[in-house]
Amino acid sequence: MKTTKKALIIGISGQDGSYLAELLLDKGYEVHGTSRDVELSSFPGLMKLNIFSKVKLHSMSLIDFRSVMQVILEVMPDEIYNLGGQSSVSLSFIQPVETFESIVLGTLNILEIIRFHKLQTKIKFYNACSGECFGDTGEIAASEKTPFNPKSPYAVAKSTAFWQAHSYREAYSIFACSGILFNHESPLRTERFVTKKIIKRVCKIARGEQEKLYLGNLLISRDWGWAPEYVKAMYLMLQQNKADDFVIATGKSIQLEDFVAKAFQYFRLDYRSFMEVDNDLLRPTDINFGAGNPAKAKEILGWEAQYFADDVIRMMIESELRASNKKKGLHLSFPRRRVSRCLVK
Repeated sequence: MKTTKKALIIGISGQDGSYLAELLLDKGYEVHGTSRDVELSSFPGLMKLNIFSKVKLHSMSLIDFRSVMQVILEVMPDEIYNLGGQSSVSLSFIQPVETFESIVLGTLNILEIIRFHKLQTKIKFYNACSGECFGDTGEIAASEKTPFNPKSPYAVAKSTAFWQAHSYREAYSIFACSGILFNHESPLRTERFVTKKIIKRVCKIARGEQEKLYLGNLLISRDWGWAPEYVKAMYLMLQQNKADDFVIATGKSIQLEDFVAKAFQYFRLDYRSFMEVDNDLLRPTDINFGAGNPAKAKEILGWEAQYFADDVIRMMIESELRASNKKKGLHLSFPRRRVSRCLVK
């Protein structure tokens, strides 16, 4: 008799947690998820995907060892996906201690519980790492062999958590792997992330509801992919016989200024008439170029991106327009324009 697999998604309320929950439910998993306080959390992603009622939710504080232990031992999952912790690069400069504790201590707590309770043969562990850990790679796409050079408190914390998982894998034979994910976006992003801010503001400008878009450094280049695809890579990592780490990315990078231009181009608008640089939005340090080399993921996991930056822009705009029109009870029709293919650097 086949037993249903159980997955525990730590940080299920975010973009990735919501899409991952949807994927695992489709695959027949019993899905459990955590948030710091279930009673106070709204879970907009789960609501938007219409899966809220299908997930079993638990309150958990990642920095509280006992809290983490209680949930893990209660659920006894086959797979743990750690997507929790402070997830904003810009906010990490303002809240470095919260960022470090939630990511580093949170990851350590999970690994220690697996080790201490001898759950190595029961649980497979996924650790959410980030392409930010590589820093500026000088217009060379980073692979799993590229050294880390973190430029933000967020990246420092993610780098530390990566080596924690790596160390516990070697020392205690824990199935612990890290997905080194580059930027991946969707309509579930909050406005704290620059892509959602751009899309939302551009749509408002197109409707005549806003006059300007204010941004910081327009010269940075990023590898932007589609979040629903990236959670598939997380799942595939835990289906392998041997734990390993993988870069997940499109392999293509465009400048932020190009991203903005393409978003305005959807509405046949010239971005230069509506955009201004705000020096207050500049970070203390930033990465000029970021791109990942997903060759290993393609070879071993059979994963490769199908959507690139121009697709992401179009899909996010169309989702924003649908949401706005539904909210206002309108049926406005903007020109459906495919933006030109993104620049490869």
